[in-house]
Amino acid sequence: MIGSQKLAPKSRQILNAVIIVGSVLLCVLLSPARLPGMELLGIGPNWFLIWVIIWRLKRKWFRAVQAGIVLGLIQDGMTSAYPSHVLVYGLIAWLTSQLYERRYVKEDPITVVLVVFLMTLLGDLLIAAQYFLEGNISLEVLGKNYQKIALSSAVLSSLWAPVLYYPLNSWWEKMK
Repeated sequence: MIGSQKLAPKSRQILNAVIIVGSVLLCVLLSPARLPGMELLGIGPNWFLIWVIIWRLKRKWFRAVQAGIVLGLIQDGMTSAYPSHVLVYGLIAWLTSQLYERRYVKEDPITVVLVVFLMTLLGDLLIAAQYFLEGNISLEVLGKNYQKIALSSAVLSSLWAPVLYYPLNSWWEKMK
């Protein structure tokens, strides 16, 4: 493997950009995939949300919100524009930033898993709120579906978070 200290600064930036874009493309490919162990009650992990949270660990809040908005646009492009993921991922990035900047949580693998679990629940709640505000779904049906979707997604997202966390965090540590 190429050591980041042996590369020229310009080459390091290019390689870092390739890693970033490649990891986002991996999330794009994994999102619709339902491989064994990546599905619970027909729901899969929220790869984009995991990526936004991991991205925030090495960036300031503004960069995290930008990434959240971009990944929200990609998610909306892959699914549908309603309910929108743009504001959801932007808000999740900002809230995650507040947790880490105010030192409520530390950056370690267990905390990342816990933050992914909680933010997935919140993200799914915000999506459910958009459905409710549209008015086409009753609160009873929405509540029943939210429980199934949110818990399944939160459990799977938190279990699969280390798959993205370890390689990306290691790479960004080397880039410092």
